[in-house]
Amino acid sequence: MNHPIEQVVASGRCIGCGTCVLASQGEITVQLGDRRLYRADLSAASPQARRAASRVCPFSDEAPNEDVLGVPHPSDGLQHDSRLGWFSRTFAGRVRDEAALRASSSGGLTTWTLCRLAELGVVDAVITVGSPGPTPGELFGYAVTSPDELPTRRRSQYFATTMAEVLQVVAHTEARFAIVGVPCYIKAVRALCREDPLIARRLVVFVGLVCGHLKTQAYAEALAWQLGIAPAELAEVDFRRKDPSRPANDYLFAARAAGEREWRSAPTRDLVGANWGHNAFQPEACNVCDDVVAETADVSFGDAWLPRFAADPRGTNVVISRNPMIDGILLQGAAQGELELEPITAAEAVATQAGGFRHRRDGLAVRLADDLARGLPVPVKRVPPEGRAGGRRRARLVRHRRVMAELSHSAFALALAHDDLAGFLAVMQRQARRYRRYEAGPVRRAGRRLRGCAARVARALGIGAVPGLPDRPRPE
Repeated sequence: MNHPIEQVVASGRCIGCGTCVLASQGEITVQLGDRRLYRADLSAASPQARRAASRVCPFSDEAPNEDVLGVPHPSDGLQHDSRLGWFSRTFAGRVRDEAALRASSSGGLTTWTLCRLAELGVVDAVITVGSPGPTPGELFGYAVTSPDELPTRRRSQYFATTMAEVLQVVAHTEARFAIVGVPCYIKAVRALCREDPLIARRLVVFVGLVCGHLKTQAYAEALAWQLGIAPAELAEVDFRRKDPSRPANDYLFAARAAGEREWRSAPTRDLVGANWGHNAFQPEACNVCDDVVAETADVSFGDAWLPRFAADPRGTNVVISRNPMIDGILLQGAAQGELELEPITAAEAVATQAGGFRHRRDGLAVRLADDLARGLPVPVKRVPPEGRAGGRRRARLVRHRRVMAELSHSAFALALAHDDLAGFLAVMQRQARRYRRYEAGPVRRAGRRLRGCAARVARALGIGAVPGLPDRPRPE
């Protein structure tokens, strides 16, 4: 094997999910590292424990991939798509409860579905990320959530966590759980269920979150610091606060300092490092992931980033169901008037995450080819290496994203060490300007220069806009 768990950890590709702790019966531990990401420590583990852990590690070649894991019952009339995996139905929708919708990051369907699973007696509790985390100072962490607590666990948390402790709770609790996670976490617990029949009996519903890439804990700190709240003073964050005057994809980031009651906020798009395409604070593991929509989950929820949905400030979920039971629950909710639910095609579901698929498929092909060219070991993926996948310009953009991710970690570490955010901001702003040049391409850059020249001439002549010039191009 080219890429067992030892290589995953050595190459910095451990995501910190924590399934290896349970699989190794505690011989492996996970700790929060200097990049504010959990990482496995294999130093005290026996060879047997390492092999058991490697079989559940989401980035190990010794673990089954998404196609092998699939879903429990692929024969139940499911269809297959190379990007969505197995699926039964695809929807776009939201809850009709306005209060719940305002309190949700998107359309509110994830929490609604979890609550309904509990009401129907399918699960006794839910394993999900909430606040605060298990370690002092951690804003978020995995915990067992009772049905009554579920409405308080709404909202997206772009924050690195581990399941190590909560999976120990599952192992020692006679209950049926739903578990919520990003694609690699759901893949890991699916693999764990193959290895451990006890865990398989207790984890009965897997709910996936569509993922462009994970963020380390420093992401929240960097954004809050730009609002004037230093990391040591940070008490709470809200990554996606809705503004009814803005489209759904133009949300606010909000934070609260310890000892203060008032929240501070700013449009997320105005904060350095918040542009998702810049890959700031992305873990290295995300560079070798090819699953965007949590293909091994019973149902996956994300944002329906299609123009007709993104313009609505209330938010709209895309739903990819792989379980007829989930289909029935959602359709019943729509029939009872609790949900707005619109069937969409698989192609439309893919289109809602077009940028994610470019990053995880074409981008992955480029990154694999680059690593192989440097003599580095890479895992076996469902995407073949190709140094110019997506075209030469796209390949340059992919490579620059990787540079920006790496610089974000090192520049923020220096900012913390010197208690000065200015250096981090300067580095990332400089790289963002380069990114815009790669993103624009030569034709767009020429158009931009032409518009700038025409505007200067118009100002000099005291006239308005020059007719016939194209509008400013929209970014990809």
